[in-house]
Amino acid sequence: MSSSREAPHGAGFVAAKAGAEAARLVAVVARDTTGWSGASGTAAQATALAERLDELAAADAEAFAAALVALTTSSRDLPTRMAQAAAVPLEIARAAADVCEAAALVAERCDGVLRADAAGAAALASGAALAAAQLVRANLVVAPDDPRVVQAFRAADDARRSAKRALDAGS
Repeated sequence: MSSSREAPHGAGFVAAKAGAEAARLVAVVARDTTGWSGASGTAAQATALAERLDELAAADAEAFAAALVALTTSSRDLPTRMAQAAAVPLEIARAAADVCEAAALVAERCDGVLRADAAGAAALASGAALAAAQLVRANLVVAPDDPRVVQAFRAADDARRSAKRALDAGS
């Protein structure tokens, strides 16, 4: 948690920031790769994902703060606030999974000396996706088969598979 003067930074904020940094690393590796015609497009996609995840970090901090206020004041809009506190992490999980896919693509095509950075970015983004998926479940306080929970964990599973591809690239 951060100081009381700004929106609290919980796990959703941190997951989004980790995913954004992973995306930035993917962009660097793609830009530094030679002989791959798709490198600049992938770098641009990764940069866009980093920007999106930065926006989601801010949105998560706001949603988290609003949910905390609703919880502590027994507000009538508590269900709405908790649903929003779950909706943002769902988007974080999806975006982090997209970062993992981009990282896997880059790891499979990049210069060998850069492969570890692409694989590391995939591992970081995979962790971010899983953390965000867990927040969807925690913030909804619903049955495990709620479609939003299922979607979040599907994104985390997709991220894990992409990260495995990235980690296995070049072996």
